[in-house]
Amino acid sequence: MKKAKNIIIHVTGWIILLVFPPLFGPGPPFSIEKILEPYMLREVTSYTLLIIFFYLNTHVLVTKFYFEKKRILYLFLVVIALCGITFIPLILVKDNEVQYLSNTFGEHSVFFEFGHNFPSFSVVTFISLVLAINKRLKDIEQQRLRAEQEILNARLSYLKAQINPHFLFNTLNSIYSLAIQKSDLTAEAVVRLSNMMRYLVSEVHQDFVSLEKEIKYIISYIELQRIRYGDGIDLSFCVEGDVASKKIGPLILISFVENAFKHGVNTEEVSRIRVAIKIDDDKLQLEVFNNKVVVHRSDEDKSGVGIENTRHRLELLYPDRHTLHINDTKNDFSVLLTLQLDVATDQGAINR
Repeated sequence: MKKAKNIIIHVTGWIILLVFPPLFGPGPPFSIEKILEPYMLREVTSYTLLIIFFYLNTHVLVTKFYFEKKRILYLFLVVIALCGITFIPLILVKDNEVQYLSNTFGEHSVFFEFGHNFPSFSVVTFISLVLAINKRLKDIEQQRLRAEQEILNARLSYLKAQINPHFLFNTLNSIYSLAIQKSDLTAEAVVRLSNMMRYLVSEVHQDFVSLEKEIKYIISYIELQRIRYGDGIDLSFCVEGDVASKKIGPLILISFVENAFKHGVNTEEVSRIRVAIKIDDDKLQLEVFNNKVVVHRSDEDKSGVGIENTRHRLELLYPDRHTLHINDTKNDFSVLLTLQLDVATDQGAINR
């Protein structure tokens, strides 16, 4: 559609340029009978060369010389083009036409022809230069957008590279605790970890993944915690709504769930954790609550990399499409996240 519009604009512009000079310019009066006369043929030749120069200047001369700071060479070529547009039609014109010009305009006929062509030539040169500069600016803008996208992708990759070891180490610590206790549930925990690792390896390199798979990953994580703590915590987890055909940024939700277990579990105290995921059309709402207990953590665990990481990824993946409210009080910690989901099409694309 855009290409057709550009063609129409170009054709209309050239029609105006070709019709106005014969009708209103100097020289013999225009009439239908004189279309094939030498003077008119010379005019057609002149303007045909002018059209060729327009596209040559826009796509070659400006790009190869003007933008490459070869301005003197560019001006020289433009002058050569003007001379060509002026004298080539005179060379091709018949002798009787030259005589007619000489009788009409005297010995200055060639200078008249030069002056006759110069205004149109100047306008065409200026317009082609403006269009070429505009195209160059658009190319620069596209390069800037591509560079920003590459930076964005690199940043997302870095954040995901940070988060994967974080989850792995925490899950391994859970299984390690089971092994120390020689629990019969160790084998089941290893299987669940295997499923989680398969998801991490095969899915999270993408910017968006299946919401259904993401929730299955969260379920595996929570089940690992159930295996580890048993009845030592008051745990509630529920999912409401249709998760089919939805997309989400990988590992967006799990950070808040993991944070609840990291800061809200102590088997010697009352530990309460509530996790609720609700999907309503293309809107997802995550609520996570935990009461605060005394937890002995290493300096690495105190870093809070999980939630800060997720904040950055939400800003990158869901700008103006999410809200995050964190309520951190003396006795408890809660998160309410709402975001606009992506919907997978039949072709596997994403509607944003």
